[in-house]
Amino acid sequence: MAGRRSRNTEITPEILLRAYSVGLFPMADSADDPEIFWVEPEVRGIIPLDAFHVSKSLAKAIRRKPFDIRFDTAFDSVVGGCAAEAADRPSTWINTTIRALYSQLHMLGHAHSVEAWEGNELVGGLYGVSLGSAFFGESMFSRRTNASKICLVYLVERLRDRGFTLLDTQFTTEHLITFGAIDVLKADYAKLLEKAVDRPTLRF
Repeated sequence: MAGRRSRNTEITPEILLRAYSVGLFPMADSADDPEIFWVEPEVRGIIPLDAFHVSKSLAKAIRRKPFDIRFDTAFDSVVGGCAAEAADRPSTWINTTIRALYSQLHMLGHAHSVEAWEGNELVGGLYGVSLGSAFFGESMFSRRTNASKICLVYLVERLRDRGFTLLDTQFTTEHLITFGAIDVLKADYAKLLEKAVDRPTLRF
């Protein structure tokens, strides 16, 4: 699953996008490790956009509009929130190399954030990479009940509206399965990916 390790001087945003286009994504052993390694799972997690499921309780919570949902107004802060230690996440794979690379991707228009705000406080969010008609979800965080879940719902709504065809979650978790996430074999994922990236990148 893990491949060659790379020092941060070897990786550019262009190389990172190329990696995504062939099914690779980067991770680090820890936030303190400056190196990254490439991951290519044998089984990939995706959320079929036409089969996305929102529970009745979450739909009810969304109707109350507990947060102001914004897009791309605080990308670096969202990545910082995802990298921060939390009670359910004592360590993180997001190191300084990854944070710098994705900040550059954001400036190039290929990395995006969905944010949950409570007044002037960022209380949840997620970020990922867009390429062709694919969106590669990277990480999410939540400091209020349902904050990241609601961001995911708004992400899917936006992807559908803009014509995206693939939402990559890297892996499936019990949390994502409740939204309709499924596992696909690497060969099947490669076909979906090829079709999605073989077109100009859609506007997020």
